[in-house]
Amino acid sequence: MTENRHVKGSYWLETAPGGPLPPLTGDLDVDVAVIGAGIAGLSTAWELTQAGLRVAVLEAGRVAAGVTGHTTAKLTALHTLVYDKLRRTRGPEGARLYARSQGEAVERAAEIARELGVDCDWERRSAYTYVGDEGRVEELRAEAEAAREAGLRASFVTETGLPFPVAGAVRVEDQAQFHPRKYLLALVEDLLASGAAVHEHTVVVGLDEGEPCRLTTDTRATVTARDVVVATHYPIFDRALLFTRLSPRRELVVAGTIGRERDPDGMFITPDEGTRSVRTAPWDEDRRLLIVTGEHFTPGTGDTRARFDDLSAWAARHFPGVEFTHAWATQDNDPTDTVPLVGPLHPGARHTYVATGFGGWGMSGGVMAGRLLTAQITGEECAWSELYDPRRLRSQVREAPSFLKHQAQVARHFVGDRLRPSPPLESLPPGEGAVVRVNGDRVAVYRDDEGALHAVSPRCTHMGCLVAFNGAEDAWECPCHGSRFDTDGKVIQGPATKPLEQRDI
Repeated sequence: MTENRHVKGSYWLETAPGGPLPPLTGDLDVDVAVIGAGIAGLSTAWELTQAGLRVAVLEAGRVAAGVTGHTTAKLTALHTLVYDKLRRTRGPEGARLYARSQGEAVERAAEIARELGVDCDWERRSAYTYVGDEGRVEELRAEAEAAREAGLRASFVTETGLPFPVAGAVRVEDQAQFHPRKYLLALVEDLLASGAAVHEHTVVVGLDEGEPCRLTTDTRATVTARDVVVATHYPIFDRALLFTRLSPRRELVVAGTIGRERDPDGMFITPDEGTRSVRTAPWDEDRRLLIVTGEHFTPGTGDTRARFDDLSAWAARHFPGVEFTHAWATQDNDPTDTVPLVGPLHPGARHTYVATGFGGWGMSGGVMAGRLLTAQITGEECAWSELYDPRRLRSQVREAPSFLKHQAQVARHFVGDRLRPSPPLESLPPGEGAVVRVNGDRVAVYRDDEGALHAVSPRCTHMGCLVAFNGAEDAWECPCHGSRFDTDGKVIQGPATKPLEQRDI
């Protein structure tokens, strides 16, 4: 699969490219400013517009082209193994609220798709969490029981449509899958028709939490708003130190066509084997697009090309004859206490909100966040506000080991990566990058295919950790908090908002 070392691109972006939207060039005055145009930001903006508010959406890149544009696009309330844990850590009521909020998000997306009349390849499918290890069957039985107790149509099964046996699986019926770009571009079109402002290539660099709030962009435009929502996947403004509670995780995706008769007819995921997620999407009359995700790892660690090869080999082994067409990667943030962080930005916040930490389930989570934040901004009651509140303390204390483990990993990278030996600059082949020493200083250097060198500072502009090179995607990645930069240092993905400094070698 990775004979060509470059990732071949997201199927969603290729098949729904969308038109360009203008950057913000002048000042704006609105009721609510939403930073970030992924599914969480656009869902929030759309719900707010439906509530009659004047909204502006500000996106640093292109709408629905970041994490949302690289998802596997499953809309389900079954999130691998979460309900038994929630039942123990948040109590049965917490698990019920989680199931209800996520389940209602699936139905809300279906309702919006019907209302807007968008053809977004919507399909109803059952969702499965499976294991191949007999030793984990009781864990699956407990999850099925907890999910059923929480209100989902869940059952424990031993037979699935997968072309290999499983030891057991949790099945939840009547979930959904869709084309996220087609769905979200329809939301953008409706937002614009409703008078909302949506701006691409607009980097927000400043937030003044006054009354009203004021945002400033890198072009010195100002947006004045009563309320601000930070929906940038990883918060670019982190006044509650949420980065200490978020662990970035990158996963790879390979996709290719198979005959329709080989469609496993469901959405499948296993926590085994570094995670494996399987589902299909429409392709043509005779074939389906097989989408396989897995090989999760911390950004900036390990050999990404080898991981692509391993994932491709797994897909080919279980679906012989698959004709690979696409490969891409996605990134998620896992909260240390299981539940996403959606609500006020920090304990003193009055008009600023955040949506982050969806843990790989941003499709249902993003739609849920849109409804929750709209309720909070408009003064309505929402039954699960407390469950998702970023200011929560009890769950942080209860799950302190996860928090401490995350901090230890960050500290290990911050210190240990500085002790790594540096390869000599002369040994760097074309198409490769590495942190090397030049005149005693560390420099992140990429040698392009023509042999030209691109040199930048290796210090991430977020918190100063050293970046590492991802050769499969030609990107510098920060292992501490997941910021990503292109070979010339430009920000691809936050929380960093400033590029890596150029170096002259």
